[in-house]
Amino acid sequence: TAAAVLKDDEVMSNLVARQSIHEQYGGVVPELASRAHQQNIVPVIDAALRKANITKEQLSAIAFTQGPGLMGSLLVGSSFAKSLAMSLQIPLIAVNHMHAHILAHFIDEEGFEKPTFPFLALTISGGHTQIVKVNDFFDMEIIGETTDDAVGEAFDKSAKILGLPYPGGPLIDKYAQLGNPKAFSFTKPKVPNLDFSFSGLKTQILYFIQKKVAENPSFIDENLNDICASIQNIIIEILMDKLKLAIASTGINSI
Repeated sequence: TAAAVLKDDEVMSNLVARQSIHEQYGGVVPELASRAHQQNIVPVIDAALRKANITKEQLSAIAFTQGPGLMGSLLVGSSFAKSLAMSLQIPLIAVNHMHAHILAHFIDEEGFEKPTFPFLALTISGGHTQIVKVNDFFDMEIIGETTDDAVGEAFDKSAKILGLPYPGGPLIDKYAQLGNPKAFSFTKPKVPNLDFSFSGLKTQILYFIQKKVAENPSFIDENLNDICASIQNIIIEILMDKLKLAIASTGINSI
């Protein structure tokens, strides 16, 4: 559950309340997620206003995530945003959160240059894996996307196969820093054009682990860093190969 206060391109405050409720279930439970949003939304917005040192009466518009996402969670945000905008009699702006990921690059931040149009964006957030050709603020075209699992799922499900707790993606990255990315080799899926597929890779990792554990029950414990490094390496290589292909096919080399 997150809320930020912006003044033009400057972020005055940005507050996030994380949900630890899902850890015991090994994944996000939609019903519990929306209940946690209901509990968090008022304190988070209140804290964001206080950190920005403004009152709600000073707001000139309310923007909210319309989608994509979990319906129950989105309803909490949209209902609250509508109510707040109506009570303050200010405009309500519905935002596609995949657009927001890309346009976040236009926030004022020291040491970071803003991109110039056109550019390519690789959006690998949550359930999404996309290569987007960005011509202008509101002119975007998806030129490649996943045909099945997203890259985040490939990380999390690989972590689950290895017996790591949820969310496992960040743990794979952590152990990968200590391992050899070339220790174990996996085959890259053959997917046409600029699209991605990660379900085959996931199955390949599952069979590889099952085979190795059958030969040596301590295989995961003895090789965890190298396994994580090898999994992360193949995933990054798949992403980079498609990105290079996108540069070649569009002639745009700003990423």
